[in-house]
Amino acid sequence: MKAIIPAAGLGTRFLPATKCTPKEMLPVLDKPVIQYVVEEALEPEEVTDAIIVTSPNKPELLSYFQPDTALEQLLRARGKAGCADGVARAGSLPVDFRFQYRPNGLGHAIRSAADAVAGEPFLVLLGDYVVPARDICGRMLEVSAAHGGASVVAVAPCAPEEVSRYGVIAGECLDAP
Repeated sequence: MKAIIPAAGLGTRFLPATKCTPKEMLPVLDKPVIQYVVEEALEPEEVTDAIIVTSPNKPELLSYFQPDTALEQLLRARGKAGCADGVARAGSLPVDFRFQYRPNGLGHAIRSAADAVAGEPFLVLLGDYVVPARDICGRMLEVSAAHGGASVVAVAPCAPEEVSRYGVIAGECLDAP
């Protein structure tokens, strides 16, 4: 199973910070938010790869997840093994990329990764929330399995004045098993 992570948007909620730095690369503590999302996606043992759907205008995302042995060696030579380990970790994550060439919304971004999932079940993770426990994907897979492989959507409440900044869903709230 693979996880699709849409990351092609303009990051308008965080302007002007995202004018030069993609929203997904903004740091949370010691790493960019996109790495937290990728690590969360890879937490369930069923998930083997993360597919980031991005814009061609965000080469920083591709560069971040590429191995950089020269930088690792330089950091180790300077006594910064912890930093070198962090660079190595980011470069070793099983991440692949697909491109969304036009900003046609979330559905189009997910469709841009259709060849990567080849008709198999998949997860979609958005980087709007960082889930500290990193267990939401596993819990959603359990709910799906308990309901015959049904689609499962995790949501969070938002204030009415913020609705235009997020996707909106209506329905009944069912407790997870």
